[in-house]
Amino acid sequence: MTAFTTIKEYDDFIVIDKSPGINFHTEEGIPGIFEQVKFAIACEDLHPVHRLDKITSGLLIFAKSQAAASELSEQFRLRQVSKFYLAISDKKPKKKQGLIKGDMEKTRRGGWKLCKSQTNPAITQFFSHSIKPGLRLFLLKPRTGKTHQIRVALKSIGAPVVGDGLYNDAWAASKADRGYLHAYALSFTLRGKKYHFIAPPQQGELFRNEETRRLIEDKFSTPEALAWPRI
Repeated sequence: MTAFTTIKEYDDFIVIDKSPGINFHTEEGIPGIFEQVKFAIACEDLHPVHRLDKITSGLLIFAKSQAAASELSEQFRLRQVSKFYLAISDKKPKKKQGLIKGDMEKTRRGGWKLCKSQTNPAITQFFSHSIKPGLRLFLLKPRTGKTHQIRVALKSIGAPVVGDGLYNDAWAASKADRGYLHAYALSFTLRGKKYHFIAPPQQGELFRNEETRRLIEDKFSTPEALAWPRI
């Protein structure tokens, strides 16, 4: 399995499709995705502007200059970048669409949990559709950029991500062929030009089966055009 495929490369930045199961930075001598991209494109001035968890696949941007990195990082900080994720759960959610909102608090296990307080809340909008009995596809739009936000949001409605050993059953996660969370679409403006990228998931049996692929194409092919729940 390759670590990534290049979606598009420009003078100022590169967009890749990251494979699941790869850390962002080097750990225990194993090169992370940042180091692998930097080596592959021979760019010494490469800069990260956002991150994906190890279990998460999908769209990731790296800036190829400090100036581009500063502008893109600021857009992420100001929540001016539209991000959409796909996820699969094998649990029945408490609600099938809507808004998940609340403060996030660190847990003893090293993860996070969603709280009822609203001091500095994580905000996630979502839709979902049944793939087949016992399996559900989610399209999620995070409006904030908290650590593990989507994984915690789905856990909070009783539908943790398949293959997520931290927020789902660890034994079951060890049997899954991947964590089923994918960064599906990105939209932003850089130096006055608008960019839009979309990359359906390419890895994982549950993402690649015919029912899931048809559902993504029929229901979620244009995520920005959907009537998203109010914040």
